[in-house]
Amino acid sequence: MHHHEHHHLQAPNKEDILKISEDERMELSKSFRVYCIILVKPKDVSLWAAVKETWTKHCDKAEFFSSENVKVFESINMETNDMWLMMRKAYKYAFDKYRDQYNWFFLARPTTFAIIENLKYFLLKKDPSQPFYLGHTIKSGDLEYVSMEGGIVLSVESMKRLNSLLSIPEKCPEQGGMIWKISEDKQLAVCLKYAGVFAENAEDAEGKDVFNTKSVGLFIKEAMTNHPNQVVEGCCSDMAVTFNGLTPNQMHVMMYGVYRLRAFGHIFNDALVFLPPNGSDND
Repeated sequence: MHHHEHHHLQAPNKEDILKISEDERMELSKSFRVYCIILVKPKDVSLWAAVKETWTKHCDKAEFFSSENVKVFESINMETNDMWLMMRKAYKYAFDKYRDQYNWFFLARPTTFAIIENLKYFLLKKDPSQPFYLGHTIKSGDLEYVSMEGGIVLSVESMKRLNSLLSIPEKCPEQGGMIWKISEDKQLAVCLKYAGVFAENAEDAEGKDVFNTKSVGLFIKEAMTNHPNQVVEGCCSDMAVTFNGLTPNQMHVMMYGVYRLRAFGHIFNDALVFLPPNGSDND
């Protein structure tokens, strides 16, 4: 058994962050750079538009990788409908082009809403030169993998190891070497396992998941049944990074709730502020 297998990675403690000097905090916030990969198909065009107009503006750079050329939006054409091939090609493209510019790579579906500042806060004390591969983990037989539904985060070291395996078919085949096809997130886990990179579940200090495979609405519905006395507290982590299964309308609702709505008189003392890079669309 690898001691690294099935870690429960927790977010940094706010008190620990406050112990860091203000100059160091400013330096940290500037050095953190997240590159976002969104895999899309033409049928996703309304979701694509919503994602482009909402949360991806908070990535340090976001690019859309599409199964074919789509005139209405700028994207990188992968020339395949196969999600695993799209994922492989997108990771290779991102690593070849941006390995010296970004230290964290976040991949998501167009049904996912992400709060990138929370992702950066979660990763704050993690070292990107270590092989991190994290999100919402699922166990399938002997394989533990990060579900694509909640988004997948790879450190630049994991990207480096994955990239070195993409050309070795016996370790990271283009098609699963089985009679039946396995999902792209499982295929990725198999390849990463060969590289000594294991799936890690991301949680807050209370053990609540921060990468979520469902929408807020569904979580609240479940909480009303399971925790009727504490629906909001019982629903989700305060520092959630992702929710999934959203419609374009729900994307805009989330954007309003996360980035626009203010409760006057209720003051949050953030331990850290993440500054967007020059020329960013980040509002």
